[in-house]
Amino acid sequence: MARFTLPRDLYHGKGSLEALKSFTGKKAIICVGGGSMKRNGFLDKACSYLKEAGMEVELFEGIEPDPSVETVMRGAKVMQEFGPDWIIAMGGGSPIDAAKAMWIKYEYPDITFEDMCKVFGIPPLRRKAHFCAISSTSGTATEVTAFSIITDYEKGIKYPIADFEITPDVAIVDSELAETMPAHLVAHTGMDAMTHAIEAYVSTANCNYTDPLAIWAIKMIEADLVKSYNGDMDSRDKMHDAQCLAGMAFSNALLGIVHSMAHKTGAAFKNGHIIHGAANAMYLPKVIKFNSKDATAKKRYGEIADYMGLGGSSDDEKTGLLINYLRKMNDDLDIPHCIKNYGEGGVPADTGIVPEDEFLEKLPGIAANALLDACTGSNPRQPSQEEMEKLLKCCYYDTEVDF
Repeated sequence: MARFTLPRDLYHGKGSLEALKSFTGKKAIICVGGGSMKRNGFLDKACSYLKEAGMEVELFEGIEPDPSVETVMRGAKVMQEFGPDWIIAMGGGSPIDAAKAMWIKYEYPDITFEDMCKVFGIPPLRRKAHFCAISSTSGTATEVTAFSIITDYEKGIKYPIADFEITPDVAIVDSELAETMPAHLVAHTGMDAMTHAIEAYVSTANCNYTDPLAIWAIKMIEADLVKSYNGDMDSRDKMHDAQCLAGMAFSNALLGIVHSMAHKTGAAFKNGHIIHGAANAMYLPKVIKFNSKDATAKKRYGEIADYMGLGGSSDDEKTGLLINYLRKMNDDLDIPHCIKNYGEGGVPADTGIVPEDEFLEKLPGIAANALLDACTGSNPRQPSQEEMEKLLKCCYYDTEVDF
């Protein structure tokens, strides 16, 4: 038996933020990030709509990119003191992911972060509050997923929390919020969405319910991501829908080792973070080549290439064309091809932020942690420790995957 879970309600299209007016309850807390929602007037609108619905509103602001365990615990404490019956998370993936983890701790004050990270081990929620997610970026799709990514900075590891319990009750996908994204964020979140859709399509947990969402998202991203990056606002609006479809797919079909590696390299190095979407963009072509040794995965990569109209007469050729297409897309989006050339902010650089000696020193531990990541189990080809290390080296140096 398999399961397919999505938010009960999804409001989409320009102006759909206004759906907050229809919410019923006494108290709502809004969790937001660094200030773009406030600067662009969306936070004030959300507060006004909730007050119009008769609710008392509290704000929890300043959630950082790659939110920490400490931020989660601090936010949960505020929730315990305020007692909301609605948690509204607004912004990019970081505030929404953080709010999901806060929600767990709010409902179960004695739960530890380690217990939260037990895959599909969260106790029943909605005893105290319902959850609404409002996305402002076009990539993570956390507004419709059963996942949250929280960083333990002491260990330098990003941990995925995975459970259908944290799937939001309501998602609001209002493209007006996404129109404020800077170009580099369009690029990184867009490639995150492409990775979600491709990994969902070849995941060992794919099914007839997830495949149409994944493949249509891929087609939309092919058509609209680069144009969105170059400032086309109609494409920006379409990308907001495309990333949500990809999220619906991967939340139910799960992901693969592109995400496992991105989670474990993101906060591992001293000189700065590897932005999640950029990591996915760099690693995806390498993982496709690695996974294509599995016959079923190779066939499905060929189907993706067919649907994109890339040509090719055999699955080997089609897979190669898909890899080349994704590398060209990285070029068009100014994303580097490998960790060695990953500069500050995710742009290509001759001297990247991750020195070779630090990478090689930390490689065995990163590989071991990636193998233990929640996303590894649904990858179509299960790597050994040695293979994971070799694959990460290919991602560092941009060398050919031939194993």
